[in-house]
Amino acid sequence: MDCLKCGMKLSPHFTLDEMCKSQLAVRNNIANQPDASAIAAMQRLAKAILEPVRAHFGAPIIPSSGFRSAALNKVLGGAHHSQHCKGEAVDFEIAGIPHVEIALWILRELDFDQVILEYPQADCVRAGWLHVSYAHGRNRRETLTKIHNGYFSGFPRFW
Repeated sequence: MDCLKCGMKLSPHFTLDEMCKSQLAVRNNIANQPDASAIAAMQRLAKAILEPVRAHFGAPIIPSSGFRSAALNKVLGGAHHSQHCKGEAVDFEIAGIPHVEIALWILRELDFDQVILEYPQADCVRAGWLHVSYAHGRNRRETLTKIHNGYFSGFPRFW
């Protein structure tokens, strides 16, 4: 199912539709429709994180997971307290830019809640993806790396 207000722009380069799009939701007939609070959070996320990243790197951002309804999050096996369910998080890539380069730029230049390098590999800088969250008024500036057996603080040293 598509998001409500599909044509709604969250910011100059990001729409509600792309932040809610989920093939898994479509295949499982799951409504992935945010409420007004989640839409407002996605607007803040787009303004504070996505637009500055896009402007700095001069390339489109490819979101792979933005907003998730509770039902979709459950099917995905996401954390019960996932910020995706609040509209505060997005997983993304930028074609041709190593994830760690984006992560380190965000760390230096932006206010954020979490930046997580998910499933990086020493021999492939394009492996995995980047998770970034923005929690207006309560950002922790936490950096993590997710590997198959859990999370560790900071980013890997192999870059």
